[in-house]
Amino acid sequence: MTELLELYGSMGISPAVYAYGEQTIEKLKERFEAIDKIAEHNQAKVLSAMQKNKVSAACFAATTGYGYDDMGRDNLEKVYADVFHTQAALVRPQITCGTHALTVALSANLLPGDELLSPVGLPYDTLQEVIGIRKSPCSLAEYGVAYRQVDLLKDGSFDYAGIRAAINEKTKLVTIQRSKGYATRPTFSVKQIGELIAFCKSIKPDVLVMVDNCYGEFVETIEPSDVGADMVVGSLIKNPGGGLAPIGGYICGTEECVSRCAYRLSAPGLGQEVGANLGLMPSLYQGFFLAPTVVAGAEKGAIFAANLYEPLGFKCVPNATESRHDIIQAVELGSEEGMIAFCKGIQAAAPVDSYATPMPWDMPGYNDKVIMAAGAFVQGSSIELSADGPIRPPYAVYFQGGLTWQHAKLGILMSLQKMVDAGLVKI
Repeated sequence: MTELLELYGSMGISPAVYAYGEQTIEKLKERFEAIDKIAEHNQAKVLSAMQKNKVSAACFAATTGYGYDDMGRDNLEKVYADVFHTQAALVRPQITCGTHALTVALSANLLPGDELLSPVGLPYDTLQEVIGIRKSPCSLAEYGVAYRQVDLLKDGSFDYAGIRAAINEKTKLVTIQRSKGYATRPTFSVKQIGELIAFCKSIKPDVLVMVDNCYGEFVETIEPSDVGADMVVGSLIKNPGGGLAPIGGYICGTEECVSRCAYRLSAPGLGQEVGANLGLMPSLYQGFFLAPTVVAGAEKGAIFAANLYEPLGFKCVPNATESRHDIIQAVELGSEEGMIAFCKGIQAAAPVDSYATPMPWDMPGYNDKVIMAAGAFVQGSSIELSADGPIRPPYAVYFQGGLTWQHAKLGILMSLQKMVDAGLVKI
């Protein structure tokens, strides 16, 4: 223990901050054990799917060009479909990010004259230009897709009366964002999402439901596809990539929806037949295999952050005791200075670019300046230790990730140390 304290001290963490962290962890043992049980369940689920689909060394072979008859790529999609309990899956390195995956899913399944409904309020910043809420070339609005939203009630629950009034004969697709994004609202549990899906389909049985599953995979033992979602969509540089996937996204869902997504991603008539894996299969398979335990470590980090910061007077969403349904922890720091100090700590704890100083900047796809701390092996990977947020009231920073619980712990301690050093908090 003395050697660890000395090591942490050499990295800039004071004995007082370390001791405060240890006192916090002591209270979290039961919660951490419960997270490990979920990870064990999800690990068995992934392993079972890999064994069922006879994953072999032949699946790791690289393909180039058109990628015809890519055994590893096609088999990985079967593994994903089995884990998410869907008819089909599209899992491709050609999908560049979560926003791209969502764009493919929406544009493939919405036609001119259709209406898109968000019953959970305003979507995440980068999706607003995709939809056309903020004007952008090639938005859905430009192609004649209308948009309507129903805001959440003040307590963060669904406005069922408003949703009933909003669904009409033109409503083709309902989009549900599971995680909070850059909003300080609760993340929805899979059970809540299932209730919302059932309600929407009771009003219009043929309406399609897409769930933005980013940051939520493997936090629970079931996914939105288990409770009626026609499509679940996410990024491989978040939870399901396990920190090893260097790029990619997934869309799991019904045969018809996924087939249309494949045509939109490549070209009509080509669909899933093309798309070389470029030698990425070992990372995509192994990352998916590791994902349940990586997610468990990240979730422990989020819980630790809330329990560390809330007693110091900072509002946390979720709070220190609430159940968790994604890996994101929002901490309202009350000022730009607080956000910068917090992010400096996360960056200082990184294995890559730890010497860099994160500062707010005009990031593409966002309306406000955004600060990001992410010393990651994969650029933008938010399953790795990271923190970010838009510079706007209530000046909330969104912490997530950590490929190991130990690294997530160190990052949170370092963030607190930078807050202490800046005179923004006292232990």
